[in-house]
Amino acid sequence: MSAPRKVRCPQCGGDSLWSPDNPYRPFCSKRCKLIDLGAWASESYRVPVQEEAGPGEDGAVADSLFPKA
Repeated sequence: MSAPRKVRCPQCGGDSLWSPDNPYRPFCSKRCKLIDLGAWASESYRVPVQEEAGPGEDGAVADSLFPKA
């Protein structure tokens, strides 16, 4: 059997063992796992969204549908 793989803990950057013996993987400890969970729960991690203008918000769609005489 090969030695357990060492990975970097996503929270603290320390070494973490990637094996079934580590119940917190990919984290190195329960503390790091809970810090990450808290960040998700408080919405510290967000996916950036670029909102597009809807019909009529900028006038472009309304002008193209109803040209001025």
